[in-house]
Amino acid sequence: MSPFVLSVLKYSLLVLLYFFVFRAIRSVAVDVGGRKRGATTQMRTPAPARTAKPSKGGRAPTQVVVHDAGGGKPVTVKLRDTIEIGRGDRCAIRLQDTYVSQVHARLYRKDSSWYVEDQGSTNGTLLNDRRVDASVEVHAGDVLKVGKTVLELKR
Repeated sequence: MSPFVLSVLKYSLLVLLYFFVFRAIRSVAVDVGGRKRGATTQMRTPAPARTAKPSKGGRAPTQVVVHDAGGGKPVTVKLRDTIEIGRGDRCAIRLQDTYVSQVHARLYRKDSSWYVEDQGSTNGTLLNDRRVDASVEVHAGDVLKVGKTVLELKR
């Protein structure tokens, strides 16, 4: 091969290597750098839905109080429709907790009851200090632990 072709191949490989390193660093920065000073928990208001009746096993919750692991001010979210919990942009309860997956758990209504379901998270979801392996009905007074963040279900 001619020296010109070898030089082109060498510089092309170098450009690809820098591109790969750039993408790897950017991916880490986006995953970790989503953290902002001040507001550590962001909320998105879910769309309104029909009202629910209390379930037979206990009173159905109407709101979730999010207690941030950093000791920030608790945030209250009304339960109206399905709520996804995690660090991802599409989550209604968006947490800035490094122990929380992008889409960690989901609270949803079925008939007149509310249920929690882990979405295959790495660290799991705890309901009243028990690991959630399948969809579990939740009631007012129950405590969810997602990463280091505590979510309290209230009436």
